[in-house]
Amino acid sequence: MLSKELEAAINKQINAEFWSAYLYLSMSTHFAHEGLPGFANWFKVQFQEEQDHAMKFMNYLISKGNKVELKPIEKVDTSWESLLQAFEVTLNHERVVTSLINNLVSIARKENDYATENMLQWFVSEQVEEEETAQGMIDSLKLIGGNGFGIYTMDKELAQRTYTPISSSSES
Repeated sequence: MLSKELEAAINKQINAEFWSAYLYLSMSTHFAHEGLPGFANWFKVQFQEEQDHAMKFMNYLISKGNKVELKPIEKVDTSWESLLQAFEVTLNHERVVTSLINNLVSIARKENDYATENMLQWFVSEQVEEEETAQGMIDSLKLIGGNGFGIYTMDKELAQRTYTPISSSSES
């Protein structure tokens, strides 16, 4: 069983992961409405991944004999001025999530909870990828600028992204 402090922190993380999912679903519907189905698809896949992250944390708590406590999801924005702004919000949000994951690792280390620290390493690596991907999208959008053909091409490329569930070997 995990300590009460770690249980509370992981429950907070579960809520943060579901909030992330809700944010990305909101972005997906916004860009679908704007006629950018590829960008909508990219954010929909993000939504699905964030739900997986929440479930991974939930399954871990349950496996350790701890209680999952779901909280209400705070309101998210529903529109963005531009694609660039949406991806800047994405990058900033992923940086916040990284700090939350790092805090969980700190608690696990303080408590000498090696099993939890080991489980969290998957999330540490995932956050490196999430931040790198968001930065890459920002860099691409800055290169494209207002070029309609560039946005059209990028939208077509992002439409090809598919959702890949977390493999059973990485689930808790």
